[in-house]
Formats: sequence, structure tokens, C-alpha cells
Amino acid sequence: MDYNEELRSVTPAIDTYIRLAQFPILSDKIRKRMRQELFRRGIVSKADFYQEIRQMAIASQRREGLLDPYGQEEAVTWQARKDRIRDFHSDALFSNNLGISLLNQIIEEVLAEQPAPSNSIELTFNPEIAPWELLFRQGEIYESMQGDAQEQVQHHLDEIKVVLIKRMISDQLPYIGVARKIFSIADLRKIYRRRIGGGKIGGKAAGMMLAYKILQQTDPDYGPDISQHVGIPDTYFIGTEVIYDFYLLNNLTDIMNQKYRSLEETQLEYPEIVQAHLAGEFPEDTLDELDAFLKKMGDSPIIVRSSSLLEDNFGTAFAGKYDSYFCPNQGTHEENMKVLLDAIRRVFACTLNPNALEYRSRHGMTDYDERMGVLLQKVEGERNGRYHFPTLAGVGFSQNPYRWNPRIRREDGFLRLVWGLGTRAVDRVGQDYPRMISLSHPQLRPETSIASIRQHSQWYVDVVDLVDNAFKSLPVSQVLTVDYPHLRLIASLDEGDYMQEIFSSGSLDDNRKLILTFDKLTKDPKFGDLMRCALQRLEKVYNTPVDIEFVVEVPTSDEPHYQLKIVQCRPLSQREQGAVKIPSDIPKEDILFTAHKLIPDGKAEDIRYVVFVDPEKYREIPDNIIKLELGRAIGRLNQRLAHEPYILMGPGRWGSANLDLGVRVSYIDIHNTKVLIEIGVPQDGQMPELSYGTHFLQDLVEAGIHSLPLHLGNSNSKFDWDFFRNSANCLALISPDDAELADYLRVIDVPAVTDNCRIKILMDGEDDEAVGFLTQSQVISKNGTGSVSNF
Repeated sequence: MDYNEELRSVTPAIDTYIRLAQFPILSDKIRKRMRQELFRRGIVSKADFYQEIRQMAIASQRREGLLDPYGQEEAVTWQARKDRIRDFHSDALFSNNLGISLLNQIIEEVLAEQPAPSNSIELTFNPEIAPWELLFRQGEIYESMQGDAQEQVQHHLDEIKVVLIKRMISDQLPYIGVARKIFSIADLRKIYRRRIGGGKIGGKAAGMMLAYKILQQTDPDYGPDISQHVGIPDTYFIGTEVIYDFYLLNNLTDIMNQKYRSLEETQLEYPEIVQAHLAGEFPEDTLDELDAFLKKMGDSPIIVRSSSLLEDNFGTAFAGKYDSYFCPNQGTHEENMKVLLDAIRRVFACTLNPNALEYRSRHGMTDYDERMGVLLQKVEGERNGRYHFPTLAGVGFSQNPYRWNPRIRREDGFLRLVWGLGTRAVDRVGQDYPRMISLSHPQLRPETSIASIRQHSQWYVDVVDLVDNAFKSLPVSQVLTVDYPHLRLIASLDEGDYMQEIFSSGSLDDNRKLILTFDKLTKDPKFGDLMRCALQRLEKVYNTPVDIEFVVEVPTSDEPHYQLKIVQCRPLSQREQGAVKIPSDIPKEDILFTAHKLIPDGKAEDIRYVVFVDPEKYREIPDNIIKLELGRAIGRLNQRLAHEPYILMGPGRWGSANLDLGVRVSYIDIHNTKVLIEIGVPQDGQMPELSYGTHFLQDLVEAGIHSLPLHLGNSNSKFDWDFFRNSANCLALISPDDAELADYLRVIDVPAVTDNCRIKILMDGEDDEAVGFLTQSQVISKNGTGSVSNF
């Protein structure tokens, strides 16, 4: 419509309103000029005008039933009320006193001030307040320049990139310092076009996108070109402003103060908070965009993942603190939409889960405005019968935190690999083991016997069941068939005394016993080279060790070529470096334990308390209720010993979902300990797997907690059972309510039972040796912590 076209009504005020409605953005500026004319010509004074606005606003409150205007209306709503009345009053006064001709003149003047499209190389506007499209267009002009011309404007291009990154991705300076060198304007525009709602895309999305673009670089300075072998899942982003819109629409803003409540209160109230989120509605514009997204996905399975502002940042990974949900997406459009919206609601709710709030408190981030973005991704993989899953998935570390053989080079990296969805590689699941791969020597396993290889294999696979429209964990034997196209790559034949490579799957029948060894995969240098190159490049560009979550697709062909899909990337927390050497003159009678396998670097000194769960007695506990209560009791001890240096020792895998394999605890139950010791006691000749590279490990690194495995089946290991079993138990004194668990849970006050000694633990990762021994106390600070290592 031509803005000069006359639209007339029966009153001048309505004519003015209709006229200004043609300029939805410029109308604020036009009305400001109109008021200036009213004040300049003496039609109304500025003071009288705004006094009238205030009186009219109060009168409107009363008409709308607000009997206590100051108490019943929030400040932001009161301001919006005054702004609207100010605009209506401006229109009425202007039209009744100055008329449409002067209005048209003001409009012409305002339009004349609008910036014209420009191909100028000069930056003629302030990028910090410029519209999105202006930033993208100007950035594209700069990027299209060549040679010297681009060098002259590089500082302008960098400024525009930084503004776009801060608005849309992250305001964390370490991230921006890397990202502005990697992202192009086209990359940033693509992210913008895939964003639903306003705000940033969050930390997890930011890390994934940056890692992908780093690996897409073809400049030889970055190393070999692997760009054709690297991608990401099909991804959309829900911006961090949407959760605020959701809270406002559903009157949930009051729950945001949960972060200031006690741990006990947040644990008690969290289930109700989840239900309140599940009952919430979304703004209509958000629903429209989600509806369009769902239609684009067709019937592909979807995963809804958290991506908060703080997640995956330098020093604060929030590993495992927030939730992800699979949406199989096999129902009607209405059914799929309901499942998708519920998954988003649950991700919003997990911003306030007690684990996350305690983690924030521990890291001094309680006051930070933590907003939750959401990643919406197509689940990578392909259909195999009724199931959808990828060929390979896992977690990769650019630095190997464990050396189970002196030949292993830490700097070449480390993988935890599974067949199927990667949840089994990330989480501490019971009755299952990912394949651990040192990228310096991929075929060198930590297991040394056929029985151990068999025990520490993957027995379950996570899939999306397309028929039942559900995420499932199923026995490998139920899903892996002899006609699976990548069988030879991932499986071997179990021949009892040895594992046999599969040379031809055509001669096999379904009765043959298959074991997931990934032996043929680890023999293929193309796979190892791709993973090693990706991890080393990410570490080089980030200038710090990283870990990634990934999927690898293997297109069916005679010669496999691997497609790496980055799902997540975050900087690994680093401990202060410092070699630790164990002296040879420690008195034997003072040694409490030694260890000789998978030892990290570091030390912990002046340990006063030992919290000890006897592995053999734990194994004899008759019911899971007691085992669950043990985990809760340890959480209570963790709070009571918050200001005392203590170590936590127990069976198998701390935090395991399977109570038979270890005590079920979470981050908030153990975050005050100095060393978390996992004791592996052989049972029927089998050694339980301890904790390698799960989310739990990253928690420990960030909290400055050492994770130390004690493999008591090792003939070189020593363990003073008498000290740990027979020293006085002060559990009832420290935590009287848990005294009934004293048969299984022991708390030893070391100075009280050793003539004022304390425990010192030295860990030498280079020589794969650790020792815990008694020494005379050298306490410096009640809250002192030992020095810490790189991992």
C-alpha cells in the first residue's frame, strides 16, 4: 500500500491512528516528533501531558477491576499501560489541534532519515543496536571482498561477527575468541534461519556448531582436509527467550527463585515443578514454528536436547545435569506434536532440577540468569528391520585420561564406543560396557583375557522401535542378526577359547554366538586417523583438551568410508599440571592401599575421614531398599563433612544405574570428597568395570575430585582390610539417623585411630602407580585441597 493513500474515517483521531498503523516500526519515532510539536507550540506542557497520562492510566486500571493498582500490577505491565495510553493521547491531541497535513510532513521527514541500502565499505552504523538484516548484509559485503580490500575492513567484519555471536550464540569471551575466527557470515545466517523464537541457541548448540565448522576448515594450517567426512545432524534451535515467554504465559515466573532455596527444598519441590511445566502452554508463534519443524522432519525420529546458556562452557560443562528426550515420531501429527511439546516442557523444567542447582552453587553461578535453549535434532542412523539406530556412537577425548599400557600416548586421544544410540557410551548403565579405544594403539585393549573381553563387551543396544513408537534398550542378540550389513566391522565369533574374525557373514546361521568386539573397525586405519585428526584439531583450535559426543555412519560398500557426525563438543576442565613421583621409602606398615592400573596424575593430602562401603558386605545386602538408602546416607555425610577433607571408597561403579554394580549416587551426593575410590573385587574370577569417561568423570574433574580405581585382583595391589574393616566406626556420631547402616557403611576418623596421623594419596599416571598411606598431619587449611593434575 502507498503510504500517501488517504484512509479517512469520521474523526480526526481515528484518521491519525490509521495513518500511523501503516508504519509499525517508525510510528514510535513519528509520535515522538508529534509530541515535540505539541510541546513546542504550547498546546500542552510536557509536565501536564505526562500527569494526564498517569491519571488516565490509573483510571484504566480501575475500569479493569484492579482495586489495588500498585499491588496488583507488575511494574512492566504498568509501564506498558502508560505507553499505550501515551500513544492514544498523543494521537488525539495532535489530530484535534494540528491536523493531518502536519502529520504527513513529519512522516516525510522521518522517512528521509532512513538509511538507504549501501555497498559502502565504511561501517556507518552502530552494530550493537543495528537490525539483524543490516548486520548480515554488511557482513556479506565485507566477506565478498578480496585481498587487500578485505584486509582494510577485517576489523569491521570481526566486529559484526562478534555482535552476531553475542546476540545469537554465546557471550562467553573464550568462546567468542575462537568463534569469530571460524564462523562465516553465511554460517551465522544459517543458524539465524533455523532459530525458533528469540535469544541465544545455548551452550550445547554453540559447541556443536563451532566444532563442526572447525572440522570443515580446508586451510592446510588446520591439518588434513577431513571436511567431506564430517557433518552434524539436521538441527533446529529453540532460543533462550522462549522459556521466559513460556513462564510469563503460564504464570511460572515465581519458580525461578528455586535457585536460592536449600537443597532439601529443591529436592522436595522438583516433582511439582515438573508437573507445572507439563501443564503449561506455548505462545502461538512458537507453536506455529514447531508445527512447521515437525512437518519438515516427516517420520524421522527426533531428539530434544537441553542447551542452556552455561552448558558446555569453558570450566562449566554441566555434564549430565540437564536432560534429553527421544521422540520416536511414528504416530499421527497430533500425537507426535504432543510428545514433542512435552519433551520441550521437561527440558525447560530440568533447569531447576536439584543436581543442576547444586552444581551452579558449587561453581559460584547461582546468581547467573541461566536460561534454557533447546536443540531439536533428527536422530542419526538408519532403519534396520523395525529399529532405527546409528552404526557407531560414543564419546571421544582429545587427551586419554587413562593409560592401561606404557605404549599408550595420552595426546592421541581415547574413545568410548558403542553400537546403536550413544546413550550407552555417555551414561553409567549397568550390565553393559562400551568398547574403550586408545587412539594411539586402537587394537590394544585394557582386557587381557578372552573371559575378560567377553565380560566387558556390550550386551545391550539402545534403539528407536519404529513399530512400537518407543525408545528401547534391548539385548544385542535380539537386534544383531547375521544379515546386518556391518556385522563384520563390529562383531566377532565367540569360539570359547578365542574370538574369531568374521570373514563372510553369508556362511553364518543365527545360532552362532556373536560378541561386539569392534576388532575389524579398530584395525582400519581410516577410522582411527579420522577420529584422531578430529580430536587433535579441536584441541589445537580450542587451545585446551576437549571431549565430543559423536555418531559415525558407515555407508554400505566393500570398502567402508566413515562419516563422523558431531553431536556435542565441550572444553575439558583442566587441572594444574605437576608430575607426582612416589618415594621408595614409605614404611610398609603405613601403606593402606596401592594400585597399578589406569592411574591418573595428582595427589590428595591431609585426609581426615574415610567413608567406606565394604564391597563384599555390599554384595551381601539382601534388598535394594537398603542399597538405595546407602546412597542417600552418603549424600547426608557429604553435607556433614563439607568442611572436612575426606575420601569416599566403595564397590564397583559409583553412580551406576544398576545397584548390583555400585552405590547409586549423584553429583550432589559426592561433590565434597577429595578422592572418589572405586574398588574392584573379583567375583567368580571376574573383575567389575570401573568408571572410564562417563559424564561422572567430567563432574569429578571440574570439582577437583580425583577418581582412583583399585583393582584388587591385581597381584601387585595391596589393601589393608583390617584398617578399613576394624577401625572404630564413627558413623553414629556424625550422622545419628544413619546408625542402622553401620554394618555396611563405615566412617573412620583417621587421626583418632592412628595417633593423629592423616592419609596422603599419591598418584603417578606416568608409571601407573598409586599409593595411600598414613603420615603425620601437615594441615594448612581446614578447607585445603591437594594439588591437581591435568586429568
